[in-house]
Amino acid sequence: MQRLYAFLRRHPTGVDCFWALVLFGVSVMSVVPQREARGTDATALIIPCVLLLCVVIALRRVVPEKMLLLAAAVGLGQVALDVATMAADFALLVIVYTVAVSGARWASRAALTMGLCAAPVAQLRWPMEDVSIGNNVAITVFQTVPFALAWVLGDSIRTRRAYFAQLEERAARLEKEREAQSKVAVAAERARIARELHDVVAHNVSVMVVQADGAAYVLDAAPDQARKALETISSTGRQALAEMRRLLGVLRTGEHQEAGEYVPQPDVQQIEDLVEQCRSSGLPVDFKVEGSPRTLPSGVELTAYRIVQEALTNTRKHGGPNAGASVRLVYFDDGLGLLIEDDGKGAPHELYEEGGFDGQGHGLIGMRERVGMVGGTLDAGPRQGGGFRISALLPLKPAH
Repeated sequence: MQRLYAFLRRHPTGVDCFWALVLFGVSVMSVVPQREARGTDATALIIPCVLLLCVVIALRRVVPEKMLLLAAAVGLGQVALDVATMAADFALLVIVYTVAVSGARWASRAALTMGLCAAPVAQLRWPMEDVSIGNNVAITVFQTVPFALAWVLGDSIRTRRAYFAQLEERAARLEKEREAQSKVAVAAERARIARELHDVVAHNVSVMVVQADGAAYVLDAAPDQARKALETISSTGRQALAEMRRLLGVLRTGEHQEAGEYVPQPDVQQIEDLVEQCRSSGLPVDFKVEGSPRTLPSGVELTAYRIVQEALTNTRKHGGPNAGASVRLVYFDDGLGLLIEDDGKGAPHELYEEGGFDGQGHGLIGMRERVGMVGGTLDAGPRQGGGFRISALLPLKPAH
């Protein structure tokens, strides 16, 4: 049965043609009594009217507006030529419903008008004998109701179809928006991980390179100093591996990692350790904290740590020999201020290239993105007299 229903839904015109044949057969059978009662001449016009009304049934879903006009023309012809109502006039009721469902708006209004006028016109043209005026009016109303109900049913189905089409369109639009938001979220997550990897690799690897060069330089003259440099390289490498393991764990799917496997995110309290690490690598750093230290949102703490880390890494890579830096943390009532300055004169061309600086300023771009994510502001640029200056203000609450 499901296959049969599917076949019928795929071939609506074929179904209409079948019912048109059925209506034609019923109408022809009803012509026989009229021929015997009224004669051959009186029924000569019935067959053409039946054929035209059957055409209306067969093509009602193909060209509903034209079939409505054809049905109206046949109805007017019946009135003009005195062809009394017959079984084929059922096509008028069907075309009213069809146009109300799928026809143009003007055709739907015309179908309603035609349906409401059909019964009164027929009753006036062929009144029932020996029936009072009140009964004629009642019969007219009774015959008009099916046309009104057919139009109301068709218009309701049209409204329902439009509603479901609107729902489907909205669902498709929401699905597209969801896919777009998912892509944006994926891109944002990739950018975040890229920033983290940049900070980890740029800082820790540069420290390891500086310490390795220093160890190689003093290996024979000062073994103790060289050993200390190697220990710094070892601890820095372990720290870098721990942070990279945490970041790469974010990218894994379908794996359950132990909570203790990843190190916690860096915070403001670890900036002092970062400064000590830079000092041990040969970069003099003046570190001061102003205000009353207190617990800050995790996003603000991570942003502050990464900004200081990136700024000191840039000083070490691009400040040149004998460069020094200063770091100031200022606790305000509504935020945290950062001021990182250096007095570097610029690294030699060879060191500039060996340091891996690509000339695209990804470090500063990452800083601005981080600060923007917490609703802060960042100012970065050269200092008067040489060196570089980075100033940031991180609010405790993001701006809305």
